[in-house]
Parts: sequence; structure tokens; C-alpha cells
Amino acid sequence: MFTGIIENLGSIATLSFGKGGGRITIHAPSLASSLSVSSSIAVNGCCLTIIECDKESFSADLSTETLAKTSFRALKQSQLVNLEQPLTAGKEFGGHFVLGHVDGTGTVAALEPEGEGWRYSVNIPEEVARYVVPKGSITIDGVSLTVARMHGRVAEIAVIPFTYKHTNIRDRKPGDAVNLEGDVLGKYIERYTQDRSSPSTKNPLTVKNLISQGF
Repeated sequence: MFTGIIENLGSIATLSFGKGGGRITIHAPSLASSLSVSSSIAVNGCCLTIIECDKESFSADLSTETLAKTSFRALKQSQLVNLEQPLTAGKEFGGHFVLGHVDGTGTVAALEPEGEGWRYSVNIPEEVARYVVPKGSITIDGVSLTVARMHGRVAEIAVIPFTYKHTNIRDRKPGDAVNLEGDVLGKYIERYTQDRSSPSTKNPLTVKNLISQGF
């Protein structure tokens, strides 16, 4: 479990792909010394398991599912990535519930100055857009952001200077692929309403059925 509050940045040291997946090594001297093998870490919003680490960097394997759902194939050496360690007991919950399970990728439409901050516009695919609402939360490359407005399937986000400076949003350009995770609360509500509206294959819970079972 994560919150989408980015506290560290790393850079891609190596990235390799094979038929069965891939492996990524990230240079992160500000964080690596506090990590350990088998621990989880969110890299651009994707929860990965650390398989190797030292004082300067850490490595993680990438499954075929991870490569299919994320933007990792588009990453380049030295490119900055957002890093977040899992939420711990007693830690301030400053963002929203982020699972690190990427739903898919979107593309940057624009990043333009707006007042003292920036307006960040991202094209959201249909399978993720249904979980995005104005003033609701969305995770983009691991960053917990509030959707200011939706224009069709384009989400517009107001980015404050602090977020711009301390995440890789500052490097984003139109056309860049970004990892997206919709709000998990919306997913549960969707599943609940689907189950409520579909015919049940089991006997409904009624007074008659309870009496017949001896209640």
C-alpha cells in the first residue's frame, strides 16, 4: 500500500528485456541504503520487489504482465523515475489509497505554465477513464494528483511548484507514456453495482428462505 506522495527520485541505470520479462536497476543513493532485498517499492507507481540492492542502487524483475501494463518499455537510461516506499504504521497519509497496481498507460497531452504552477493534461484510455472524476484522485507515474477537470478523456491537473520540482513531472513532454492507476474506491463501487444489477445464481436472502432453513 502506498499514498502517492513521492519522497525520492532515482534514475535508470540499466534496463533489459527478454522473452520472460525484464530487469531494471535504478540508481538512487538517497534511498538505496535504507532498502532491503524482498521489500516492495513503487517505481513510477508500479509496485516492484527488490531482488538486489547496495548503498547506491537497487534492482527488480519485471514480469510480462508488468511490461504489458506499464510504460517501462519506453524508459531510457538516466531517465528520472518517481520512488515511494510502502506506507508504514504511524506514517502520515498525505495522498490517497495507491496499490501500485498499474491499470494501463496514458500519454501526456500538455504541460504548460499556469499562474505559479503548471497545468498537466493527460490522455486517459477508456478502461481507466471510468474511474476518473473531477476533484477526484488519480495516480500518474506514482504521484497522487487531484483531477481539476475532465475534457472527454483528457484529465487536467493543477500541479503546484513543489510537486513539479520533486517529481519527474518536470521532465514530461507531449506524447510521453505515463503509468495510470484509477482510484480503487471507484473500482469497488463499480464491482458492487455490477453484482447488485446482475441476476444472482444463488437463492436470494429472503424471510421465506430463512424460515425454510430453520431460522
